[in-house]
Amino acid sequence: MPGPTPGFPLCPLLKLPDKPEFVDAGGILVYDIYMDEKHFTVLDLIDVDLEEHNSLNLKCIGGRKGLVRELKIPDINRPGLALSGFFDSFAHDRIQVFGRGETAYIRKLGEDNASETIQQMFNYPIPCCIFTHDLYPGDTFLEIAENAECPLLQTDLSTTEFSARIMRILSEIFAPRQSIHGVLVEVYGLGVLILGESGVGKSETALELIMHGHRLVADDVVEIHCVNGNIVMGTGANKIIAHHMEIRGMGIINVTHLFGVAAIRDRKQIQLVVKLTEWDSRGNYDRIGIEEQYMELMGVNIPKLEIPVKPGRNIPIIIETAAMNERLKKMGYNAAKEFNQNILNWIESDTARAVYFGSEDII
Repeated sequence: MPGPTPGFPLCPLLKLPDKPEFVDAGGILVYDIYMDEKHFTVLDLIDVDLEEHNSLNLKCIGGRKGLVRELKIPDINRPGLALSGFFDSFAHDRIQVFGRGETAYIRKLGEDNASETIQQMFNYPIPCCIFTHDLYPGDTFLEIAENAECPLLQTDLSTTEFSARIMRILSEIFAPRQSIHGVLVEVYGLGVLILGESGVGKSETALELIMHGHRLVADDVVEIHCVNGNIVMGTGANKIIAHHMEIRGMGIINVTHLFGVAAIRDRKQIQLVVKLTEWDSRGNYDRIGIEEQYMELMGVNIPKLEIPVKPGRNIPIIIETAAMNERLKKMGYNAAKEFNQNILNWIESDTARAVYFGSEDII
């Protein structure tokens, strides 16, 4: 692995390119780093750390040798037709979920010594079988699964609830991911991604926002991924360094220890992008804000602002105001458009016409 670039901490989980380059993404210069391809196994699904409302409550009841099987499709399948002997278009590469109906049918096949269809089903490379409601498939099914080295899992959740939870989790795990150079903070409940060239003051701006009571998600390396095709989530690329900040002249600080757990959060939806640029007196900066700009991240257009930086400008205050203004826009109020409409109404009024025309000219 090559050495770390200036302003970029060395992270053992990231594979830095031999020649780091900035790439243009929708007018924003982004340090583009992709994570290594991730392999997710059945054992990873059991061990994944989930909150209570997402917990799958999984335990293995058979086929432990197959726990290393890889999950490749973020979807599930109810194998009712396969159990009846119909294998056309059998989605064998998905997680097979067995509810009360499938389990009752399996037990009936075992009692009738008609396990041919079960044996035929396990001829396919099934990643795993999961039984809901704490149901047990029976000894015949368990023996066939053991011989096929297919893992059998059990959960106490209902089939409907388990299906909803695992689809959310699989969508999160298999979502496209990309790591970029920037700082992600939560400002007034809005996820703000701060971008800009190295040394422009991203971390210092985020530090002052934290001191104003806002929360840090990630500094320097932000991992983004798209969920459900229209939501871009951001998190730290490495949990070990996610809530640390590098301040030039000071070094590394631990935000959690300095400001407490109220100053951090693990992940946040990116709802506003702010690009910090060096002030250029010849630059053409937006001074009204009628035309909204967007940046495309993972195929999703996110509102973008470009803020020039120079001595005397209070960038954190500007970002706080931008976050509140963006929230107003989401509620249906746009100050720039209202101002423009008021100007147009004034121009069309009799008062404005009297200014530009004499009374004798007005018909």
